[in-house]
Amino acid sequence: MASRAGSFVALTVLSVTLSFLLPSTPQPIAYHDFADHRQYFGVANFLDVASNVGFLLAGLSGLVITFRRRTRFVFEAERWPYALFFAGMLFTAAGSAYYHLSPDNERLFWDRLPMTIAFMSLVAAQVVDRLSVRAGLALVLPLLAMGAASVVYWRATERAGVGNLVPYGILQAYAVVVLLFFAVWHPSRYTRGNDVYGVFAAYVVAKLFELADRQVLGVGSIVSGHTLKHLAAAIAGAFVCRMLLLREPAPLEAQKYDSRRPLLRTSSVAQWKEPPKGA
Repeated sequence: MASRAGSFVALTVLSVTLSFLLPSTPQPIAYHDFADHRQYFGVANFLDVASNVGFLLAGLSGLVITFRRRTRFVFEAERWPYALFFAGMLFTAAGSAYYHLSPDNERLFWDRLPMTIAFMSLVAAQVVDRLSVRAGLALVLPLLAMGAASVVYWRATERAGVGNLVPYGILQAYAVVVLLFFAVWHPSRYTRGNDVYGVFAAYVVAKLFELADRQVLGVGSIVSGHTLKHLAAAIAGAFVCRMLLLREPAPLEAQKYDSRRPLLRTSSVAQWKEPPKGA
């Protein structure tokens, strides 16, 4: 376990290092020219705007699931990384809709900033579930700061005329690789841990739709790849909702806790508490 935790730290350090070493890459202006410019109900780029309802629904559903008493968390504090993840999806719905009404670099900032909240919060949540409760909770703010810094830095460099998208791009790749790394190498303290593969698959499908924006619209002129990208990314949030709805603490022998004293299972419905002193 220690060596795998070290691998996570090494991956994090490598990602930060590459952000400083790789050549600067500005945001291509052509990025803002999406395939579907159709206007409905007086709303420009309507489908790219309206498809953000997927993020809205996933975010609202996730917050309800996270804070309902029946959703299983061994420690109450474990709810917060997931709450931030779903809040990030809510903010993404607003930021992405705002951006797609009139796409440009300044508006893109408000699309990307909340996405980093979602990315980094989910990474912290998986550290909590799979490595260490204390470490995961302690990492929430540093990870959020790192994500926000990558977007703030990108906007500052764009405004200065020397745009550098590299740190944000590496951050996004880092989050996806870390999620896959955890899924493969670190069993969760809960059942349904393999649902993370669904999150990973939805992200990959979303990126493929994004790259095939015009080609998808060319098939019948029904919907663009970017619109489907939003829906596929929202499905990633739905996988997390499903995981939280169905999961239970894993068998006690598979648990790894931060507490110096083991936790005891006191009933068949997986109620957990610390043993009395001297036990």
